[in-house]
Formats: sequence, structure tokens, C-alpha cells
Amino acid sequence: MDKNKRKELLEEYKQVKTYMGAIQILNKTNGKLYVDTYPNLKNKWITLQAQLEMGRFANAQLQKDWKELGAENFAFEVLEQKEASEITDMRWERKQLKKRWLETLQPYGDRGYNKPPEE
Repeated sequence: MDKNKRKELLEEYKQVKTYMGAIQILNKTNGKLYVDTYPNLKNKWITLQAQLEMGRFANAQLQKDWKELGAENFAFEVLEQKEASEITDMRWERKQLKKRWLETLQPYGDRGYNKPPEE
């Protein structure tokens, strides 16, 4: 590849916007939710499905239900997204976003896979 083409492709790549945000995974059989945030939502569902299929998802209860019920019984949804380039403190922003969605959806116990916040 010549230098000009490489430079052009690099510039195009820099122009691609990335989005951080909050997602939910819904168990369609029992209505339980899993809520989390990620710094880059691009292809996130593909990544999460791969983790679940390989048995390597961090949430053990969701992993167990996925194995028992199968992928077709789960749905992925982006709850909120923000352009990553507009965020100065990604860690703080993700924490606030997750806190807000956990308070709104209350995905604990029979309603979800998340652990309740510690008081």
C-alpha cells in the first residue's frame, strides 16, 4: 500500500465516531435484565454474545440462563449512548450513566442479574 493511500485510510479511521453508553440484555422468558456500560458500543453485542457462547461472561447467573435457554431467548438494547469524543472523564461518565439506569430499571433479584448497590 502506498503512503498516500495509507494516510487517507488513517484519516478516514480518525473520522469514525465511537459511542460509549449503557446497554441492557433482556431475558425474554422471565423478563430479567442485565444492565452495564461500555466505553465503546461498536459491535458490543457481538462481543457479549461470543463471551456468553464460550461460557466466559462475567455474570454467572446470566451465563447459566443463557446456557439453559439459548441465545434466541435474549435481546440486546442500547439504552443510551454518547459520542466518546465529547467525554472528558470516561470512567466518571460511565459510573453516572450506570447508576442512573440501575436506579431506573432496578434489575435486582427476581427482576434482574445485577447486584444491588451497597449502602
